[in-house]
Amino acid sequence: MPNDTIDDFNHQVIEEFRANRGRVGGYFEGARLILLTTTGARTGTEHTTPVAYLPDGGDRILVIASAGGAPRHPAWYHNLLAHPEVTVESGAFTYQARAEVLSGAARDEAFARAVETDAGWAEYQEKAGRVIPVVALHEIAGGPPRIAAGSMGEAIKVVHDAFRRELALIRGEMDQAAGNGGRLGAQLRVNCLTFCHGLHNHHTGEDLGLFPFLADRHPTAAPTVERLREEHEHIAALVEDLRTAIATEDPATARSEVARLTTELEAHLTYEEEHLIPLLDA
Repeated sequence: MPNDTIDDFNHQVIEEFRANRGRVGGYFEGARLILLTTTGARTGTEHTTPVAYLPDGGDRILVIASAGGAPRHPAWYHNLLAHPEVTVESGAFTYQARAEVLSGAARDEAFARAVETDAGWAEYQEKAGRVIPVVALHEIAGGPPRIAAGSMGEAIKVVHDAFRRELALIRGEMDQAAGNGGRLGAQLRVNCLTFCHGLHNHHTGEDLGLFPFLADRHPTAAPTVERLREEHEHIAALVEDLRTAIATEDPATARSEVARLTTELEAHLTYEEEHLIPLLDA
């Protein structure tokens, strides 16, 4: 594909991604996608590229420099080799990250997880005639990431929708696994555990930050806040049940726990939005 055509395609995806907070259609529809901004190795100017990613635990994600199986590494890979600090946009959040190129067994294990999820990665590797790099993007600590929202109330909805979208992807992956013999693949297990970690952090942040703020500014909201705290404890128990099912690699139980968590979490998120957004945006 000519460079001008690639640039036009990427520009359209970037605009759609930002306008819809991470949701895009077409080629990337249903994919886990970020916008990766790197600093040019030779020019020093910033370049933003849509890149598929894999969850990889609490504070890092993985990106694969496949370039669609091209014989050369993509430009963004050369950029981050020269300037490892990058910017990541997830749709809901924007944050700074440090790039680390994986090597040896760590690279091979991560790439094998990707192939297990999508055989297209193996096709790219065979076509490329080079070892396709796998890069870990570590979120840099230094305050909370920026949320793509104009108000506190809108921020709640944006973050909630990100959790809804990821949980929907996991349900789809669970269904696909059931149709392929039912085994929980390594990356699917990582996806579930990463989701659990993120949800725990989000609820902890609300318990320690948002709820005391509301108690101070809106004392009449105390019953609502207390209910939300109790729901956090209930959801935490469901998350532990899911973690247990993942640890024991019990696919039927894991699917059941994901379905149960989805139902309970959706009710919780909806109640929180209905009651807190009007207060925060008043």
